[in-house]
Amino acid sequence: MFVMAMEVDLRIEHARSLKDKRQVVKGLLEGSRRRFGVSAAEVGGQDTWQRAMLGFAVVTSSARQADEVMDTVEDFVWSHPEVEVLSADRSWLE
Repeated sequence: MFVMAMEVDLRIEHARSLKDKRQVVKGLLEGSRRRFGVSAAEVGGQDTWQRAMLGFAVVTSSARQADEVMDTVEDFVWSHPEVEVLSADRSWLE
């Protein structure tokens, strides 16, 4: 069993309120859960309206498969023009 986590730090420059931010974050989280079968949550920056920290996790039967899933999730986040990805850090969990 292989467990990989990824933490993505985002800037949402056009957000003018927490409501604007939540709309963007909700789309990213729900889209990644639905399309890629990962666990996803906002794990930091909940009170900051132009920043968000998202966490993603996947459990697979091979390390290669976990990397591939996280590659597609990261590409999905990068493809959203309303966010700027500041960092994306992956780690293996035991």
